[in-house]
Amino acid sequence: MKAGQVHFLLGGVRSGKSLRAEALAREEAGEVVYVATMATGDPLDGEMRERLAIHRSRRPPHWTTIENRFDLDAIFAENPGKPVLLDCLTMWLSWWCCQEARLCDEAILANLEHALAQVSVHGVRLIVVGNEIGMGLVPLGPENRAYRDLSGRANQLVARHADTVEFMVAGLPLRVK
Repeated sequence: MKAGQVHFLLGGVRSGKSLRAEALAREEAGEVVYVATMATGDPLDGEMRERLAIHRSRRPPHWTTIENRFDLDAIFAENPGKPVLLDCLTMWLSWWCCQEARLCDEAILANLEHALAQVSVHGVRLIVVGNEIGMGLVPLGPENRAYRDLSGRANQLVARHADTVEFMVAGLPLRVK
């Protein structure tokens, strides 16, 4: 990837998004900055703890992991010219939705838009993992539908900024853009 580029990997649960993102990151020379957006300070069940442990075990020791930070623009500014793997956009959105300030969708999307603009400013090579949650049944409850809609809008925003978009199906990348 060239400096300032964005590679977006989108797909369903267990579609191979993270494995593909990690493989792409391994192709980059030197240190990779891995932004893990699962808020590890929250109480986790055993299965989620196991998932996190698996993700952690796959990262090479020379990668830098950033956990529990959601200020992407600052992370990009602190890591100019480096490859940054964001896993995942969907959990990043969840964190912003759960803040006490109860940010509106427009504020969250504006934050994301600003962060994406910083990719080229700082020459970051960004790999973004995101879940496509809008292909199933209409969720019950207005909060669930609102989150699904926000996620879809955020995916569209990242895809517009991305140089490459791949949709993952059964571990196979399908080039969309």
